[in-house]
Amino acid sequence: MANISNIKQFTSQKHIAVAGISRTPHKFGNAAFKELMKKGYTLYPVSQHLEEFEGVKCCSDISSLPAEVTAILISTKPDQTKILLDEARSKGIRNIWLQQGSADKETISKVKDGGDNVITGECILMFAEPAHFMHRTHAFFKKLVGNYPA
Repeated sequence: MANISNIKQFTSQKHIAVAGISRTPHKFGNAAFKELMKKGYTLYPVSQHLEEFEGVKCCSDISSLPAEVTAILISTKPDQTKILLDEARSKGIRNIWLQQGSADKETISKVKDGGDNVITGECILMFAEPAHFMHRTHAFFKKLVGNYPA
């Protein structure tokens, strides 16, 4: 489980890449991008298949991200996540959020030992302020049952 200090470190970053942008409208990466954009983050969509998303030019890979990108939200299939993690580290990105379902246990174990600020097992939309009612409610219940990050 992530801790609140690491989560705050991640959400304090202002230039965040979002990997997992898709042509399929209902994918989480798309929803997260739109919500984080509304919250004032400067976002950089990463997609090999799209030229732009929500009016923002897509980067085809992590190596083409500008230097000011200090964090990445990854919402991809686990096999793709492994590749993206290696690329992010090569680029010097040390704030990494692996959205639920984007990494297998082996990958999570590997990244936790890497010394980076890696968030796993949590939904970024619950912590990026201001959180919507649904996400605040989810946080309330997590606190109630003792599953909220300390």
